[in-house]
Amino acid sequence: MSSSILLMIILALFIAEFIVSWFLSIMNLNCTIQNRTKIPEAFSGTITPETYEKSVSYTLVKGRFSLLSSSVSFVFLLLIVMSGFPGRLENFMLNFLPEGTLFSILYIMVFSIIFSLPSIPLNLYSQFVIEEEFGFNKTSLSLYLSDTLKQLILTPFLVIPLLWGLFFFMDKSGAFWWIYASAFIIVFQLFILLLYPVLIAPLFNKFKPLEDGPLKTRLLGLAERTGFDTRGIYVMDGSRRSGHSNAYFTGLGKFRRIVLFDTLIESLSEDQLEAVLAHEIGHNRLKHIPKRLLVSVLSLTGILFITSLCLNWEALFQAFAFSGQGYHSILVILMFCSTPFSFFLSPLSHFWSRKHEYEADAYACKAVQNNESLAQALLMLSSENLSNLTPHKLYSTFHYGHPVLSERLEAIGKAEI
Repeated sequence: MSSSILLMIILALFIAEFIVSWFLSIMNLNCTIQNRTKIPEAFSGTITPETYEKSVSYTLVKGRFSLLSSSVSFVFLLLIVMSGFPGRLENFMLNFLPEGTLFSILYIMVFSIIFSLPSIPLNLYSQFVIEEEFGFNKTSLSLYLSDTLKQLILTPFLVIPLLWGLFFFMDKSGAFWWIYASAFIIVFQLFILLLYPVLIAPLFNKFKPLEDGPLKTRLLGLAERTGFDTRGIYVMDGSRRSGHSNAYFTGLGKFRRIVLFDTLIESLSEDQLEAVLAHEIGHNRLKHIPKRLLVSVLSLTGILFITSLCLNWEALFQAFAFSGQGYHSILVILMFCSTPFSFFLSPLSHFWSRKHEYEADAYACKAVQNNESLAQALLMLSSENLSNLTPHKLYSTFHYGHPVLSERLEAIGKAEI
């Protein structure tokens, strides 16, 4: 197969993804507009008309902006691929640096920066115009710039060791390099998971132990009752950046920390907070995290195996205007080609994720011995976050890792206590 035909096939995949994505977004917007005049029956009496109208407006504004941003990204991607920019950048950098591991690492970093340029103004508009309009943005421009600077400084310390290790195994481990590289990346990711709560996360947010009192006693009692080992419960200053709420646990094994956004504590009652935490604990106790890690490991190994098969496919490199078949070249090609495949496979991963959410909900109801607390917490969070209550079924299939709220509440109502 010639490089020109191969390029046409790759471009066809990009175009197919863009068209399907646009089609789904348009259907979702139309579905939202059709349901605008009346609060869905499942939420009647639990959400005010004013809040519902605001959530519809938020969904429409975000959806239309998503169409614009995806169009900009698509056009930029086409320009990069069709102009042969990957190969042109490689030739330009070879005027200043010799080929080798250092060159490959620098190439990946420079290319990634250039490829992300269109997202900068789009992200700024989303944060300081859309989120500001609906009262969610709490980030000042100085804080935004500070976060960006920290990310720019931190990224090389994470990316360079990862790429160096990957290229080392690609170069030194023979035909089965993909096995060794997979093992290295997995160990590296686990190492970062250990470092994240104690070194990385505090660079961006302040964490303080939850104050002694009825809430802490109740949540620690839940953790003990469900056999969930934790190093403590921490409150994160999420309100410095956003009005959105969340709860999660981070770290591994006995180093796990429970983290609650301060906005979450302000929004929910103790009963509701206990139910939300029980849901998160459910993911752990039902082994969802190890299952997801296993799938991630298998996916990574499979991707690297396919990459090993493509290393000698000269036409593939020529399609992106690369003069040689360097390790950095195959990573850039992989970055491009994986996007449409990930999109079309997303219904499978989201189906599995939604299944886990249903299971964690059922676990939470049993753990707190009632269905109401979790249902009320989800309604409150949905209302405060202005979530879309009437997404199109096909759109949610491709984009929702959590069940649609109406379906989720129905399942919670049927959960055994």
